[in-house]
Amino acid sequence: MIRTLISFALLLMPLAASAQQPDAPRKELQRVTVALDWMLNTNHVGIVVAKERGFYEKHGLDVEILPYSDTNSAALLASGASDFAYVATLAFLTARAANAEITALWVTMQRETGRLVYNSDNKAITRPADLSGKVYAGFGSDWEKALIGTMIRTDGGEPVWETVTLNTGAYESLAVGRVDFTLEVATWEGVNSQLLGRRQSWFNYADYGVPDQQNGYIATTARTLEEQPETVKAFMMATLAGYEWAADHPDEAAEILIAAGDFPNPELVRGSLQVIVEGNYLRNGDWPVGKIDHSRLERMAKFLADNGVLKDRDGKVLGDPGNVRAWYNEEWREQ
Repeated sequence: MIRTLISFALLLMPLAASAQQPDAPRKELQRVTVALDWMLNTNHVGIVVAKERGFYEKHGLDVEILPYSDTNSAALLASGASDFAYVATLAFLTARAANAEITALWVTMQRETGRLVYNSDNKAITRPADLSGKVYAGFGSDWEKALIGTMIRTDGGEPVWETVTLNTGAYESLAVGRVDFTLEVATWEGVNSQLLGRRQSWFNYADYGVPDQQNGYIATTARTLEEQPETVKAFMMATLAGYEWAADHPDEAAEILIAAGDFPNPELVRGSLQVIVEGNYLRNGDWPVGKIDHSRLERMAKFLADNGVLKDRDGKVLGDPGNVRAWYNEEWREQ
């Protein structure tokens, strides 16, 4: 009996010693930052999901989502104020044309989310040519002029109209009839208009001479790509997992985003995620989530250059964007 007790005690000694040992130190996470192009919305859902579900941590990263500021996210990235940035398409193409040292790694929406909208009760508008001479509620960019002018001209109208710059006030003004038309993002303002019961009709850009495009780039700097390729890969693989999870679980993803932000109307987030997933914006057939389409990028860059929207670093109109292949890098998918 005594021998048995002694043997049992000896058996427990290593376990007791192990229990007294301090926990092995956790590997320190690498801190990286990502700047957003606008206030938190469903375009950013994959980044938020990746953070909240621990995908970044699994890849060794502690990711801080920087609060939105008035400074263009492309400018923040180029200046070194952030490691990565979510950059609106026009902002990205404009920055690259001006030779900013930023490189796209990813594009979120696999088809155009924008559209030209007008009040359904306005019987004077049935086609883009009818917009000639009407009042447009705008946002103050050269892109709008190129876009609207192309649509009217392609439909056989005279590309002349009056512009009043209202920014986000455009949608209320359209609803009450102060203006005739504006532009909106179908997956956000379009959903909001539906929730508010507004009667709106629209024209899709690509139906009237404007190249279809992908929307919402995630980018980094050339220096980060060169000096920290493993960090780029880790961040992007986790981000990819976040967007894929959101595409597979839109209801749960909406709740994660709502919890992370400050949304006056959570139903807008839920409705937007539903439209994004059901409309095949994140996934488009067999095309991989987030993959950049060279041909569409090239066509849009040429369209903007042909219409005098792109400018070089000296502010001169860039007539030829050149080879846009150097504007993006997807090697993180292959490493």
